[in-house]
Amino acid sequence: MAANRAALILLTALAPVSWGTTYAVTTEFLPADRPLFTGLMRALPAGLLLLALARVLPRGAWWWKSAVLGALNIGAFFPLLFLSAYRLPGGMAAVVGSVGPLFVVGLSALLLGQRPTVRNVLTGVVAAFGVSLVVLKAAGALDALGLLAALAATAAMSAGTVLTKRWGRPDGVGPLALTGWQLTAGGLLIAPLALLVEGAPPALDGRAVGGYLYLALANTAVAYWLWFRGIGRLSATQVTFLGPLSPLTAAVVGWAALGQALTPVQLAGMALAFGATVVGQLGAAGGGAGKGVFGGRPFGTAGASRREEPRDVTGAALRR
Repeated sequence: MAANRAALILLTALAPVSWGTTYAVTTEFLPADRPLFTGLMRALPAGLLLLALARVLPRGAWWWKSAVLGALNIGAFFPLLFLSAYRLPGGMAAVVGSVGPLFVVGLSALLLGQRPTVRNVLTGVVAAFGVSLVVLKAAGALDALGLLAALAATAAMSAGTVLTKRWGRPDGVGPLALTGWQLTAGGLLIAPLALLVEGAPPALDGRAVGGYLYLALANTAVAYWLWFRGIGRLSATQVTFLGPLSPLTAAVVGWAALGQALTPVQLAGMALAFGATVVGQLGAAGGGAGKGVFGGRPFGTAGASRREEPRDVTGAALRR
């Protein structure tokens, strides 16, 4: 059981690790200054591919639930994150995103009935502090719009994570279909915004095509499937405490592939953030693999949740 649990955590962790490569791929392979088009190319092709593989469409209330989750996790998150990254000084968007675990702890208390613990709060603070040491650069006044966008992006992804946990999945529907629904809905929301703000799609060379294929397949289709699969089997706080692996991976890729130096302060921050990630997993170890947050009941499909909890509460970052 412990081995299965560790394997599940490691597989889920591959999602933020993959997202940590986004910046390097974007800067080295893709057209400059087309963040919304990049977000669209990540989300919509990946969503359509997963829909074709799953061959299941939403039914009933899951049409609007999928739209809400797709807007929070993809359609709103991508544009807000890119806006904050462009308007804030070096690394600040990632620092604001690193408080996501604290957002999830609070939302889990409101929507999932999971009482916050001192351990989770302190772990979230340490994780955010560690990330700040890794990515935060000196200089630059804070831009109010950029700061609000970063906070909104973090809140959107955190709310999407908790609502994904709260609503579960329809009976007979796996995480592959649920991921496809969300990516497709999010991509359809980004499409008109990209056209309005950035105009017609740019001409693409072979490097750009390869970069977009990587982002759509490995970085988005596979990564988000692993992420939502992890949400279904782990607690929301456990999953979100894997988030700091994204900026840590970005720092390592920058050092290994782009020749960027790592200072002793950054190395200390990486150790703190990674330690907080590990502690975030150990904090729920007593609950057992696959436990939810309703007094330790297993997390399953939406139908099972309704049988145990009849009232449906509808009210669940870093550069990805």
